[in-house]
Parts: sequence; C-alpha cells; structure tokens
Amino acid sequence: MLFLLCLVQSLVFMSAANFLPCCLMKKIWNNDTLRRKNLQNWLLTIEFPHMSGTLKRMKREWVIPPINFPENDRGPYPAFMVKIKSNKEERVLITYKLSGSGADQPPEGLFTIDERTGVLYVNQPLDREKTAKYSLLAHALNEDRKVEQPMELIINVIDQNDNAPKFIENTFFGEVNESADIGDIITKITAVDDDDPQTDNARIRYKIKDQIPQIPQKDMFAINPVSGMISVMVDRLDRETLPEYKLIIGAADMEGEGLSATSTVIISIADSNDNAPQFTIKSMSVSVPENEVGVEVARLEAVDKDQLGSPNANTKYSIIKGNEMENFNIITGSNKMEGILKTIKELDFESTPVFTLLVAVTNEKPFSKLMLTSTATVTVSVEDKNESPIFIPAEISVSVSEDVEVGGSVAKFRAEDPDSARKQSIRYELRNDDARWLSIDTDTGGVKVKRSMDRESHYVKDSKYTVLVLAFDNDTSPATGTGTLVVSLLDVNDQHPAIKQRKVSLCNSYPIPALLDIVDLDGPGHAGPFTVELQGEHRINWTISINSTNDVAALAPRRELPPGDYRVLMRIYDSNMLYQDSTLEIEVCNCQGVVISCFIPRSAPQLHASSLTISVLAAILFFSLLLLILLFLLRRRKDSEKNAPLLEEVPRDSVMYCIEEGGGEEDREYDLSQFHKGLDCRPEVFCTEVLPTVLSRPSYRLQLHANEEIGKFLEDVSDNLHIADDDPTAPPYDCLLVFDYEGDGSEAASLSSINSSDSDKELNFKSLKHWGSCFKRLADLYADRMEEDDDTETLPGKTEWV
Repeated sequence: MLFLLCLVQSLVFMSAANFLPCCLMKKIWNNDTLRRKNLQNWLLTIEFPHMSGTLKRMKREWVIPPINFPENDRGPYPAFMVKIKSNKEERVLITYKLSGSGADQPPEGLFTIDERTGVLYVNQPLDREKTAKYSLLAHALNEDRKVEQPMELIINVIDQNDNAPKFIENTFFGEVNESADIGDIITKITAVDDDDPQTDNARIRYKIKDQIPQIPQKDMFAINPVSGMISVMVDRLDRETLPEYKLIIGAADMEGEGLSATSTVIISIADSNDNAPQFTIKSMSVSVPENEVGVEVARLEAVDKDQLGSPNANTKYSIIKGNEMENFNIITGSNKMEGILKTIKELDFESTPVFTLLVAVTNEKPFSKLMLTSTATVTVSVEDKNESPIFIPAEISVSVSEDVEVGGSVAKFRAEDPDSARKQSIRYELRNDDARWLSIDTDTGGVKVKRSMDRESHYVKDSKYTVLVLAFDNDTSPATGTGTLVVSLLDVNDQHPAIKQRKVSLCNSYPIPALLDIVDLDGPGHAGPFTVELQGEHRINWTISINSTNDVAALAPRRELPPGDYRVLMRIYDSNMLYQDSTLEIEVCNCQGVVISCFIPRSAPQLHASSLTISVLAAILFFSLLLLILLFLLRRRKDSEKNAPLLEEVPRDSVMYCIEEGGGEEDREYDLSQFHKGLDCRPEVFCTEVLPTVLSRPSYRLQLHANEEIGKFLEDVSDNLHIADDDPTAPPYDCLLVFDYEGDGSEAASLSSINSSDSDKELNFKSLKHWGSCFKRLADLYADRMEEDDDTETLPGKTEWV
C-alpha cells in the first residue's frame, strides 16, 4: 500500500492534530533554505493498515487529494514535492518508479522519483498555460515485482498572473447613425487573458482612455467595463460636421488593477436624412410653344448637405399645385440633383395662355425628423402659333350609287380654326382624287360628283373610294388640316360578262371539254349565275354547258373535227340578262383525250368558219377589187387631160422614191440568226392586236346635262384627255410586231430630213391656182390666209392655231 503526502495537506492535518501551527506553512514556502534542507523532516509518513488475505475497506478520510504546485516557481531545481512510502519497505527492499505524462512520457523528465526514498521531485518551472494538470502513476516494486497496486498522482499547476490581456483585433470599427439616440449600441470590443479564468488573473475590465477629437464635447461615448459594449452618450452627432471619431480603449486584468493592454476603435458617423434639399432658384419664368408634347420646359437644380449620391441626398420632385389637368410632368435628372419639367399634353394658347406651377423637392429616403420642404414657382407662358383647321368630324363615310348623276351632292365638310382670335378664313381642296370624279366648293366644303363614277374601276378598293380633304387657313404661313371622305359605291349592273380565256386547245378524238371561266366585274346580285348560248351556225359543231355554282362553262365539239384553227361565237348573260358576245379561238389538235402536244397537219385549214361566212367574205372582196379598178381607171383619165406644159413650168419640191436600203442581206458582218427570235416558227403572224375584255371602260363626258352652262361643260370635257390616258380599253391596243435584221451601212438619208423648205416664206401658195382644178381648193385655203395673217395683231402670250 502506498502513502502520498502533499505538503499543503500534511500541514493542514498537522495543524488540526496540534503538531504544527497553520501559519508555519507560509513560512516554510517562503524560506528557500528550510525548504531545501528540512522539507523531508516535515513530511508526514502515514502507514496504511496491514492487508492480510482479504480486502478491507479504506477509510474515506485517508483519500489523498490532488497535489498543487505553483507555476513559474524560481527553484532551486530539482525541487521536493511529495514523498511516497510503502508499509512493506521494512520487510523487503522497495524500489519506487514513476510513469505517465511528464515522467516517462512527453514531456519526459519533468518529474522524477528517488527509487529508494520515494521522494518526488520537479526538475523545472511549470507553465499552467501549457499544461494545467499532470496525471502520474507511482509504483512500488521488489526486484521488478509489483509489491503494491499503482497509485495515481494528480498534480495541479497553480496559476500566477503572468499574462496580460490581449485584444482580438488591433483596430476595431463601428458605425452609428448621426440621428442615433442615447444608449444606442455602436460596437463591442473583446480582449482575452491566458491566465486561469476562474481567478482574478483573467478577470478583465475595460475603459475609454481617450476620445479623438473631443468635439463638440468629450465623453460622447461610453463603454461597459465588463462586456466591452460601446454606446452613444449624447444626441448631438452630426456627420456633416465630424464624420469620424477615434477611441483609445484600455483593458486590465485583476478586475482592472493588474496587467493591461490598449486598442483603437474607429467610429464612423453614418448619414441620415437630417437635411432637406433646397432649390438653388426659387422662382423662374419660361415659355413653350403650344401643341407640342414632350417639350422640355425647365430644369430645376437642388442642393443637399447629406451624403452625395446616397438616398438621403438624391432628390425627387413633384408638382403640388397648378397641374390639375396633368399637362406637365417632372422627372429627376441623371445626376439625381435636378428636376426636368416637360409637357405631356398639347398646350392650347386659346384656352390657357399661362400656367403657374408650384414644385416641391424631397429625397428618395424619408426625412429622419420633421423638416420644411423646399418649393419653387415656375411660370409657363404658352407661345401662340398658327394651328391647323380641325375637321368636325374628321372622317365622313357616305354611300352612293355608282351611276349617281353628275353634279349630285355627296357630302359637306366643315372645319374650324382653333385660332379663334385671329379671325382667319378657311378654304377647302381635294387631295388624292385620282379618278377625278369629285369636286369641292373651296368656300363651303360641299363635295359633288364631277364625273361619272365606276365601282369596278381600279381606283376603288373593296367598293370604297377614299379621298383626302384639305382645309387651309389664310395665314402668312398657312396651316393645313386633313379630313377623309370615304365613298361606298353601290353596285349597278353596268359590266358585261365575258370569257376569261382567249384561246383553248382540244383533241379531235374523244376530247376533254375545255373549261371556260366567266368573269363579271359587277358585285353580287349583278353577276352570276350566268347563261351561255352559242350563236348562229356554231351550234352545229359545238356544244356548251355551264355550272351555275362556280361560273365555269364547258365547251366541246359535237363530233370529231379535222385538225385546225376554229372560232366560236357565244353570248354570255348575267343574272339580269345583260349580255356580251365573245369569240373564242379553238385549236383542234390531232390527238385523243387530253392535249399534251398539239399537232396540226400542214394540209389542215388555218381557219374554219361557216359556209355562209365564207360566201359573204368572198362577195365583199370581189366588189372591193372591182371598185378599186374603177377608181384607178378614172384617175388615169383625169391625169391625161391635164396641161403638161403648165405643170412643168411650176417650180415645186420633188419627193424621190428610193429603194436603196444599204447593205441589207449582203452584209455578212453579223450572225443574222441572232436577230430571228420569237416567231420564226409562226411566219403567218405579223401583228396581233389584243382587245382587253376584262378591264372596265371608264366613262367619258359626251353631252350636256339639263340646265348646264356650256362653259362648265367645256371645262369638264377637257378632262376627257386625262381619262383617255388611263383608259386600258382605248386603241391602240397591245400589238406584237415582228421585225428582222437588214444589216447596216445604208446610203439613204433619214426621213426626218424630208421637208418642203427651210422656211415658210419660200413657199408661194398662189402658184397652186395654176396647177389645175385639183389644187384650186388648196390654193384658196393657204394663199388667202397668208395675206390675212398679221403677227402684229396677235396678243402677247396668245397662241393661235390654224
């Protein structure tokens, strides 16, 4: 059994047993000499009862407490700590050994034990901050045999105040709003001490050692000495005056009486919206033109003492008075420190010539306290300008029949001048009247029919003819207003039905009927269903049927016809029995069924018609030739009776008839085959005139209307020239002419060089009277007129036509 005696506990026990006064322990620890020479004499050796065979219970009062040893002890070393003794050392030789951390484990050699005496030594100063407690095992051995059970030794290192507090950061930072209240927390600082936190050696207290600057007063901040919380002590922080403070903070252990350290706290004063923005100009007058939207009226600048660029300084604007009709709007400029006033509606000088606006400025962020808002007054004068007349209504839609009488009233336009103070007159004019069907009274705005209208004209879209009506005032810079007239033309059955195809091809054997499309430009009710009838002898060889649902007629021969070209005359009726005759050219090919490629033998006739038609044409041709022969004989007889000498004496210009054509076909410089294009395979075609049947024919003014003045009629008749220019049905029609190349190098002069004389003065028209009766009438016309023609009687700028 092992006995462990701790010096401190032994002294306590000795004092309780009246062996030693309690105050002697302090004397022994402070006396190094006694401690070094006589310590062993003070150690109490306690023998445990003899243990024989059976285990006996150990008394509780003999349990050995931990051993306490102060850190940083100055020695000398090795220093005595404890003596261990076995009650069997009287009978056997006992060897004491020590194991555990600090003995035979790292840090090795820190503790040692005398193998014979059992005295425990510490060999160097201990550091509680490195190891606060050691756990060792003491062994009693006899020739390496265990005599006693190992006993645990707990060594506690007693703390000494050998560590000053340390701040966890070199510099602390905090921020507080300038409008903070007293007691508001700013930040918390922390310092640590490596000493035993259960002792005063690690109990830290904080205090503010200095404030930089001490403006407007010192002690503007407070710190909790235990927690390190820094708070506001006054309510007079002002970022605009002083945006930052620096505090020197001290921390000391031993509850503020021991070792100390210092650190710095930087406190930034955050901005709050405690300054209202102010207009740089409180009143201004501007002018803007009327009737313009989005015009910049004015820019209002403002300043703010708060932090520039922050919501506390960024401005926003509002119109608090004078904008009840919402004619204006104000927005914040890109720099956030100006308001841009613009118009969002057209201003009318006649209704409100002057606007007085009251504009207020605030910040994006609400004020942190109650403050007055800055305002500015903007006087806006509206500049008058000539405004366009306004049509009431702007668009008129009317419906008239397309056969409405010329001169009939269509509509009446009325425009008002917004510039009521100017007392201006308004005149009217038509624009985009492409068909020239309408006229307008320049003073009253009444629109009438000028010329017959046509619903099927290409000027009409979806049965509507649209014309713009312009209204002008008489200002020096006239303004123009625009109205719209939409004339819906009611259909009249004035268009004849027709066959769309001009030529078809059929096989002569078992032909597939040719499908013919029937077209009528009239609208529903005046077009289909259609009826088609073959005319005259064409009923003999041909048959036609019509499908009333899709307006398609089917034409087929009644029997097999020889190949060749045929013409078939048919009459097409619309639903109101208005009809038109159409001729269809049919190419009958030598094939069966559907025409793929047409083959017509050369012996086949080029045109097949009825025998009656051929007889009539032959008779007409015969009588025409006979008439020409008689006329030729009569002319030769008259020429022989003329006085030849008289004709020879009369000087006259000669017209030479030449047959010289230049190089002609003898010219081999070019490849003539390149100029034979198109109709080389159709030598019988020289000119093909195509009369359009689908296009509508415009209406011409041919006679006076009832009670119409002749001057008005002549004025309208002059417009027939413009109508004829756009008439697709007027001759000449499209014509295909076939030309061939004749070479170059002709010696013949241009026909443009043929004239009677270089001057009219060289012509002697009186001599025509001597040429015989044939020229007498010509001499009367020109000889007398030359005498009467006098340029001096012609008015300037007037042209007389002969």
